[in-house]
Amino acid sequence: MYRIRLFAVRQSRLFEGLYNTVNPVILMALRGITKVFGKKLDTPITAMEAGLKGFLFDCQMCGDCALSKTGMSCPMNCPKQIRNGPCGGVRANGMCEVKPDMKCVWVAAWDGASRMKGGEAIRSVEFAVDHREKGTSTWLKLAREKTETHSS
Repeated sequence: MYRIRLFAVRQSRLFEGLYNTVNPVILMALRGITKVFGKKLDTPITAMEAGLKGFLFDCQMCGDCALSKTGMSCPMNCPKQIRNGPCGGVRANGMCEVKPDMKCVWVAAWDGASRMKGGEAIRSVEFAVDHREKGTSTWLKLAREKTETHSS
């Protein structure tokens, strides 16, 4: 997984393009699916998202995905789960102070963001993760937020 995660960061511009192309289609499909089936398909949809994003990005399914802002590096892979940048314990070689054999998630995030067209998004401050949403689908959350916004 770790090697694939680093590959995704190195190819962040490609994944950014894929995300920008596929994400609206996924959200539109999910809006339709949830309109017809309600929450009956939440479990398989969440499992599909976890499988895909877990394989490609070592996603931790926090329920508030920031991959498109963090150079395709999941900040929840930080042993300290820091969402807004390196902790200050990054080693001189860019490795994590807690896991010395792992590249700092935020060093990878800045590297990935530097390759992306929308890489400046990494500069925006993220709110702390609501841990009650751990294991939930960000795709479903976004699809439902857009549905609620359009219906009001």
